[in-house]
Parts: sequence; C-alpha cells; structure tokens
Amino acid sequence: MTRRVIAPAALLAASALVLAGCAGSATPAASDGGPVQVVASTNVYGDIAAAIGGDHVEVTSIIDSLSQDPHSYEASAKDQLTVSRAGLIIENGGGYDAFLDGLVEATGTEAPVVTAVEYSHDYPDNEGHDDHDHADDDAHTDAADDHGDDHAGHDHIEGFNEHVWYDPHTIAHVAEEIAHELSEIDPANAADYQAGYETFAAGVADLESSLEQLATAHAGAKIFVTEPVPLYLTAAAGLANVTPDAFSEAVEEGQDVPPATLLEALNLLAAGDVSTVIVNAQTGGAETTEVTTAAEDAGIPVLEFTELIPDGETYLTWMQANIADLAGTLTR
Repeated sequence: MTRRVIAPAALLAASALVLAGCAGSATPAASDGGPVQVVASTNVYGDIAAAIGGDHVEVTSIIDSLSQDPHSYEASAKDQLTVSRAGLIIENGGGYDAFLDGLVEATGTEAPVVTAVEYSHDYPDNEGHDDHDHADDDAHTDAADDHGDDHAGHDHIEGFNEHVWYDPHTIAHVAEEIAHELSEIDPANAADYQAGYETFAAGVADLESSLEQLATAHAGAKIFVTEPVPLYLTAAAGLANVTPDAFSEAVEEGQDVPPATLLEALNLLAAGDVSTVIVNAQTGGAETTEVTTAAEDAGIPVLEFTELIPDGETYLTWMQANIADLAGTLTR
C-alpha cells in the first residue's frame, strides 16, 4: 500500500510547477546522516510521523492551518521544492488531498508514499491490512506499486468516506506502515521507530477503549452531522447517524441543500430525538447555520469538529478531546 503515485494528466497540468533544479532530485534524506525528511499533506499525518520518528525525522506538513481546505488547496513552488527533497511522503488519499499527487508527479520523486485510505476496512480493494507482513520486502514493494497503478490519481470514490483519520483503527495501521518505511530508509534507527510506533499505538488503544465505553453507555443515541467528517469516530462510539444523506452530501460538495431535504433535517431536530449535532468548524453555509440555530433552539448541543489538528494539540490529545466532548453531550 506504499507506492509511487502516477497523477492523471489533468491533475498534473494543474499542479506541475516549474522550479529549476528540483525536478527528479528526491533521495531519502537519511543517506547523508541527517534526519529523514518527511512531507505530509496535513498536520494530522505530520504529527503522527513526528510521534513515531522523534529526533530522527524532520516533518513538514503542507497544510497546517485551520483556515486551509485540503480539498481546494493550490500547491505552490515552495511545496514542490519541499516534496522534491522528501525521503517519505504521507497523504490521506481518496481524493481528499489530490494536490500532493500532482506534486509527486511533477517532481519525479522516488520517495515512498504512504496513503492512509488504503488501510481502511471500507476502502475498495483493501488487501487485508490486518495480515500485513513486511517479511518479504520485495513482494511488499511490488504489490504496493501495482496497487498504486490501479488507483492512480486518487479520485473521489463514490460511497467511500475518505476522512479516515477519524478512525483510530485505520490510523494504527497507517502508523505501523510509517514506522516500517522509516526503518527501511534509516535502518540504523529502526529500533527507535518501532518504539515510537508502539507508544503511539498504545495511545490509539486508549482512544478505542474510550470509544468502547461510550458505545456501552450510549449505543444507538442519534446524532446529526452536517458533513461526514467524524462518522468513523461516531460509528465506533455506537452512535446512530440520522442525517439525510442528501443533506451531508450537498454540504460536503459545496452545493445547495434541496429544500425538501432541509425541511426533513429541521423536522428531525424539532422532533427531539437527536442527542447531538456536529458541524465542521472549517466550513459552513446558510443551511449549516440554519441547522445549528434550529438545534440550539431545540436545546440540542452543537459540537464543532475540525479536519486538522488545532494548535497545541497532538493527534492523540485531539481525538481524546473529541471523544470527551461527545460523551459530555450524551450525559447531559
């Protein structure tokens, strides 16, 4: 599942930035004894890499501000230079951060690319990450490259929720792959990468334990989400999403919610069966505002979740805070 990305022509044309001296220059940074240069599409994956790599890595997250939207981000010449120097690249995939595929193709980098969505149980053609075995590295590389060719470009996949960083189980497998790739690039520090992974995985296990406790206490509680961003997390907590599909799909795509669908959503909130409304703090619109107002008028708690790690948080503390916030609304 770690592979070289081939971007489609349209994406390449949009993202291929001419920067003298950088194209095709990428080599793993650990070869000269320095830290491994890790480039992540967002600070979510940057933080995970930093937790695993510690002082042995230097991480650059291309998107690290809550004011930036990975869906519509336009890469810069600076971004291209950063990618050209990467020893390891980490992306979400699934059409979420397609700008990074364009940068990979434009630079001609040979750095391995870890694509998080491919470790989700829900991802089409998932090859069974629970049985992931790195004992035969040649076979691993060949299979990964073939898989990358089949899914070149990472177009949005119909019916698949690409926001997999809200699924701790998937993230544990992504972290394992990051540790593996770092160990391949920098074998002298492989023991440290393994230790970093084990510490991070223990933190993920704590998240899953908290979710299990929430599910035990509140399984079946109804929630309304304006976008599908947190649905992996809420599903793991045993919560029932009652949002009309047409509502969340329209908001995610930046389209107007059909009037009949909006009315259906408002009636759901007025009925008093919804325990919590969750909105994306980084996006909004008239329909989202209307739903938020209706929820507040009905006395329903409204939570704001983000797509990026807020300042001062780590992936683990951020997710634990999200779980705690959910629990707080359900026990009111």
